[in-house]
Amino acid sequence: MNEEKLEQQNTVTEEEEFELIYERPVHLTETRLHYCPGCGHSTAHKLIAEVVHELGIVTKTIGVAPVGCAVFAYDYLNIDMQEAAHGRACAVATGIKRVMPDKYVFTYQGDGDLAAIGIAETIHAVNRGENILIIFINNAVYGMTSGQMAPTTLPGMKTTTSPYGRDTSSMGMPLKMCELIAPLKGTFYVTRQAVHTATNVRKARKAILNGFKYQTLGKGTCFIEIISNCPSNWKMTPVQTIDFIEKDMIPYYPLGDVKVPKPEDLKQ
Repeated sequence: MNEEKLEQQNTVTEEEEFELIYERPVHLTETRLHYCPGCGHSTAHKLIAEVVHELGIVTKTIGVAPVGCAVFAYDYLNIDMQEAAHGRACAVATGIKRVMPDKYVFTYQGDGDLAAIGIAETIHAVNRGENILIIFINNAVYGMTSGQMAPTTLPGMKTTTSPYGRDTSSMGMPLKMCELIAPLKGTFYVTRQAVHTATNVRKARKAILNGFKYQTLGKGTCFIEIISNCPSNWKMTPVQTIDFIEKDMIPYYPLGDVKVPKPEDLKQ
């Protein structure tokens, strides 16, 4: 085939029509993300933007950003956002929800923010049954501050502060936040999902959708843990992190619902 014919084949004419099958979510801003290539935070942000748009609740939604990798979440989500001091997102969300009970209030936190410095705020908020949604990103390290050991770091996992691997005899076992808070009476919906494959992204989206919808019932805290990858601090390529999640993260942090509402609980 000569070059002229090839060019004609590749030229789009004005008469041709294309079907749009995907576009940037309306409530995800065009601000360039600062996250490392392969990081799961951007996917989680996208899911929140999609769900808020689908439910038509953007003017009624208030998010609370953490201190950590997602500290600039307010730059990426075209949603009313409030910044919280390190670990205090659940406390801030509690105040917002109590003052404006008609709003959809969610926190977006990493493992250092939620499970370390903020563990007290987290446990007490869910124990009180605060009517908020907590979205917890678990990548097993402190991402923003160079990959130190977090409460969720796996046994034997190397970090900048556990260079020989997490020694559980001296450093304790990783915290399984879903299993820790699910028995508390204040929790209404507790689930653990992931964003490293297309199938899991769809499941995570469904969980976030449920978390926002359940808030209208006013029956307790919804807690969604999302297993995410951290190529930079895991010292892996993005593709290698997917394998690590499958072989190491998920066996320790199994995916799926930990606590779901009973059918009668879904009634107003």
